[in-house]
Amino acid sequence: MIRLTAAGPAGRRTVGPMNALLDGKKALVTGAGSGIGAAVARRLAADGTAVYAVDLDAGRVEALAATNDLITPLGCDLSDLDAVEGLPRDVDVLVNNAGRQHVSRIEEFDPDTFSNILRLMLESPFRLIRRSLPHMYARGWGRVVNISSAHGLRASPYKSAYVSAKHGLEGLSKVTALEGAEHGVTSNCINPAYVRTPLVEAQIADQARTHGISEDEVVEKIMLTPVAVKRLIEPSETAELAALLWGPASASITGTSLSQDGGWTAR
Repeated sequence: MIRLTAAGPAGRRTVGPMNALLDGKKALVTGAGSGIGAAVARRLAADGTAVYAVDLDAGRVEALAATNDLITPLGCDLSDLDAVEGLPRDVDVLVNNAGRQHVSRIEEFDPDTFSNILRLMLESPFRLIRRSLPHMYARGWGRVVNISSAHGLRASPYKSAYVSAKHGLEGLSKVTALEGAEHGVTSNCINPAYVRTPLVEAQIADQARTHGISEDEVVEKIMLTPVAVKRLIEPSETAELAALLWGPASASITGTSLSQDGGWTAR
């Protein structure tokens, strides 16, 4: 079933220093209703970009759009691949950010949940990249930014679907980079550790139940144990790193994974 809704621009316009590379360009950000996606949408709008903000929860992106008239909200279930085909194609900057988490041992992991996570976090980015590339190629410029994770480079127990999806996204990003290079299109992943988002907050209880420990112990003993910098990352920090990938220094940054993991992958 397709669920795609749009609301017109509303509210006040908030624009910061303009990025000349983005003049007249459009962006699409998935999972833009909160956390990293909302921060990235705001950062793109601050650069003067018209932004399609996509989220399962249309109300959240409508609230985001109410703060900036460069943002157009679109409600869409990205695990519904037919719905993905209804999203805009005229995209110069594509940010694949939407995701979900499920914590369970493999032998207890619901197969339908596994498939849903793979559709949402790997198949829908493929569909969106596939739809956006012709427009980018025609203009001779495009930026694909994939919000991956430290789990795109490392594995953790009980997260088979999430880790599989993020590892797949890493490969998709690299292939996009190789194919897009001659057309002025770059593709990269950003790999944060745990970011202070609703997704992370929601999994604390799941981790506590699975490991049989308290929620405070989950943060201290699981989330922060692998990182050298003992803190959660703020969404605005990830948005600033993403801005590097559509900014003036981005032309030769492609096919790579930029770690923002507090030293996790240094071990």
